Amino acid sequence: MPLEPISRLIHAAERGNYALGYFESWNLESLQGVIDAAEQTRSPIIIGFNGEFLAQRPNASVEDLGVYGSLGAAMAKHARVPCGLIFNECPLDDWVERAIFSGFNLVMPADPQAPPEIFIQRVKRLADLAHAHGVAVEADLDGEGEDAASYADGAAAFVAQTGIDLLAVSVGNEEIKLDGRAPLDLRRLEALAERLRIPLVLHGGTGIEDRSLIEAIRLGVRKVNYGTYMKQNYLHALRGALTNADPNPHALLGDGSSTDTLVVGRATVRDAVLERIEILGCCGKA
Repeated sequence: MPLEPISRLIHAAERGNYALGYFESWNLESLQGVIDAAEQTRSPIIIGFNGEFLAQRPNASVEDLGVYGSLGAAMAKHARVPCGLIFNECPLDDWVERAIFSGFNLVMPADPQAPPEIFIQRVKRLADLAHAHGVAVEADLDGEGEDAASYADGAAAFVAQTGIDLLAVSVGNEEIKLDGRAPLDLRRLEALAERLRIPLVLHGGTGIEDRSLIEAIRLGVRKVNYGTYMKQNYLHALRGALTNADPNPHALLGDGSSTDTLVVGRATVRDAVLERIEILGCCGKA
């Protein structure tokens, strides 16, 4: 089916009191694995790619976004569940602009190094451009060191000044957490939920403990991002597949057998998504 408008996905999540999972992909097989899991569980899903990673590659070109956007849109068209497509976390405005015109229906400018007042202006300009073309915008607000009330006030002002559609918040979640899972600061999250009338997003889903995540969804979190643990599982599986491998290169790449590392990678991503998606409450909602 065609890409589902982000507003429709979010409104359904609000009515059903569940969160959408964004399980970040990095190639065709990982994208296929995410959709395999979504179809198996009948879950609406957010698919997409990390904008900072794409822009940092050697010889990266903004022109590449046409390929990535077309890939995501084509996969969504053939999926049996509703999909949104995000260009996630990119500090380069020209890349975010190109993503708006390259098939993505959700973009996220993110530049923690920028002065706050300048970043607000940049996000507002990008949001105006995106909205004019039917694309939703997510942005984040750090607020590290601020008390709950001050952070909530600052978040409300940020949303009003930029016109964004989703706000990624800092409530004890940690991106790229390599070991363990920790609780959230639910008091801080509750202050945000009471102050804002906008869907909230948690990045760093890999490192959030289950009980905190369940409560966060009850408080209004409508999207949770995952990436780190998926790549950890993927790399572990590939290392295993390459141990004592068949010397025939076709058995490892491209023949479609059980030893094909592309097949192994796709199945590993599927299983990784299945490991976490149920707690979001979105299974059976497609």
